Amino acid sequence: MNTIWIVMPILIVLMFLLGIDLNREAFANVARQPKAVLLGLVGQVILLPLIAFSVAWLLKLPPVYFMGLVLVACCPGGSSSNVFSMLAKGDVALSVTLTAASSIITLFTLPVIMAFVAEFVSSSNGCDIHLPIGKLFMQNIVLLFVPLLAGSIFRRIRPNAARKVAKVLGKLAFPALMTLATVFFLQYWREIVDNFTILGLSGALLILLAMLCSGGLSRIGGSSAAIRRTIVIEVGMQNAAQAIAIASSPFIFNSGEMALPAIIYALLMNIILLIYVYCIRQKEEHKPNTPQR
Repeated sequence: MNTIWIVMPILIVLMFLLGIDLNREAFANVARQPKAVLLGLVGQVILLPLIAFSVAWLLKLPPVYFMGLVLVACCPGGSSSNVFSMLAKGDVALSVTLTAASSIITLFTLPVIMAFVAEFVSSSNGCDIHLPIGKLFMQNIVLLFVPLLAGSIFRRIRPNAARKVAKVLGKLAFPALMTLATVFFLQYWREIVDNFTILGLSGALLILLAMLCSGGLSRIGGSSAAIRRTIVIEVGMQNAAQAIAIASSPFIFNSGEMALPAIIYALLMNIILLIYVYCIRQKEEHKPNTPQR
């Protein structure tokens, strides 16, 4: 059973939902907060893949896991980041803007980075990993850009219906991802169990270092607390479904094992970022009220 036929509908639904969330405020946010948007995209598009490459190289991951870890880091932000940003009292408009912008930018950056990584892994390990860049680009257009655009158009021409659809799809998104993770676990449970230590360690290091570095980057940039939280969440939360779709696609890598780092990362990012959000909310609740004058 090739799980790509499960991944594709889920990914299309997630991107269509993101398209519905897009509005004029999200686009205007780029002009209103250019520095925040730039910092978030630098963390998402440049910093995260560099961290993933460094972690994979330092831990001497096998070629298939090396590729898988960098692959999930090259993907755009996950749509759930918008909900996490809201729970963390971050800037939700900025979160939507960054998710949409990274979804478009990574259409071009992902093939370039993965082509370099495939060449590096092949030359370092004496193996032959071929990346069909044209097919990768076309698959991303079909699975990402087209449903994103369709959702945006749907919101524009049928705003009331779009709100109702978004409400339903929003409730189905997380259960669908959990179903996908369950199917992958059942299909590759032996590989996951045998390699859980190295996969868990590499995934945990990636997300923790990403949160630490993106938080430091936004702090250096003089961002407010709400923007820092949003950037940390946006950089840490990845569109794991896209990584799984690319890894398991018969047109690209056709490798279920390459998708395993994305599955483990998806689990860890939700746990770690939920803890992060909980700590923020606890801190906010116990913050002393400023006396009014």
